[in-house]
Formats: sequence, structure tokens, C-alpha cells
Amino acid sequence: MSTVVELAPGVRAGFTGRAGGVSREPYATLNLGGHVGDDPEAVAENRRRAARGFGLSPDRVVWMNQVHGADAVTVTGPGHAGDVDAVVTAEAGLALAVLVADCLPLLVADAEAGVVGAAHSGRPGMAAGVVSALLAEMARHGARPERCAALLGPVICGRCYEVPRPMQDEVARAVPEARCTTGAGTPGVDIRAGVTAQLKNLGVANITHDARCTRESPDLFSYRRESTTGRFAGYVWRVP
Repeated sequence: MSTVVELAPGVRAGFTGRAGGVSREPYATLNLGGHVGDDPEAVAENRRRAARGFGLSPDRVVWMNQVHGADAVTVTGPGHAGDVDAVVTAEAGLALAVLVADCLPLLVADAEAGVVGAAHSGRPGMAAGVVSALLAEMARHGARPERCAALLGPVICGRCYEVPRPMQDEVARAVPEARCTTGAGTPGVDIRAGVTAQLKNLGVANITHDARCTRESPDLFSYRRESTTGRFAGYVWRVP
């Protein structure tokens, strides 16, 4: 697992890798995704290990059933937030988790308001507006974009994310900054560039990145690289 970072005063964040768990191939080893065909008992143990690795209680984590949409909800306790792709809390000690294997895990905090949020921003969610939905839900609890700190986690990079031209055009109509050319000279989508532009357009200036590309990094799960594979996660929480 990566080192825990201070996203904002009193707010911690981090991303898991794929090592240190109990899952067998092709999910080896720290697969946190319960929807990819892995042994549920192995996933449960991996989630316990991941939480403890961040100094968290495993029973104080919130998970989403991510559906590549743009719905955001507020949670006040652990468990499952439902069929959503963005989740917000003002509860200290409650960790928000977002699962990925090429999509972008977005973690956001307004320390002054005491609000944190997490979003699953893949190509469809980015185009649908999940970033703005997350910021709007955080604003309901007093967050302000100019005070927010955002951390963009590992994601498939634009050099690697080849898509058909019509799909690229569809994404670019919603997020022009996401249009790119891959390393092979073909149409691509740059999710990191698109989400960064969306955040800036919403007024968020404090933006940092984990620059790793999931497809290029063997220490991370990548659907594009392996098809049948596990999921790693981004976590964000406010220290009690």
C-alpha cells in the first residue's frame, strides 16, 4: 500500500496496491473488489488488511456499488452507499473508499467545513458529470470549491487509453480537455486531464496527482491490461 498522505489539515488519504493480500490468481493478491469473481472470504480479508494498513478500523469504511454514473450521496455510517459513484461525509473517522482498475479515484476535502468526498470517475462518469455532482453534494454541507483540496489517483493515461473515434468525439463534447492522441497515434481519452479541467472549472485550484498509469504499473490492477483482474482502492477520511 502507498503511504498515507495529508490531503488537507486533519484529512488523510491513500491508495492500495495489489500486494499484501490473500487472493489467488488472477486477482493476486490484494483485490478489494467484490464483484469481479474472486472468493468473497478473500475479498473480506483483503479489505480488513487494507483498512488496518491505513490505521483504520475495518468496520468504519464506506463502499459504493459503482455503476459508471453521476449520482452522489451523503453517508453518516459505514457499510454500502448503494448504486452511486460519489459519496460524501462529514463524520470524522469514517473512511470513504472508491474501487478502480483503470478509472480515476478522486478524493476531495474541505478541511474548514469538515467534509470529505470520493468519486469513481471513469470515462462514462466523467462525461456524465460525476465530478460536479460530488462537489455539489459537498457544498450541501458547507464545502466551498476554493477551499477544497483534490487528489487524483492512479488512472490509465491518455497514451494508453485508445478508444474508437466516435466514442472520443462523444466524450469530447462533454469534456473537450479529455481528447488526446495515444502513444500509437490513435484516438484516445485522457481522464486525468479531463477531471483536472472539470475541477478547475468548478473553482478547485488545489489539485495534486498520483501520476502512475494503471496499465503501465504492474503494482496496480488494470482491466485494460489483464481483463480479468482485481480492484485497488482510494481511501479518504477525516481524523477523529
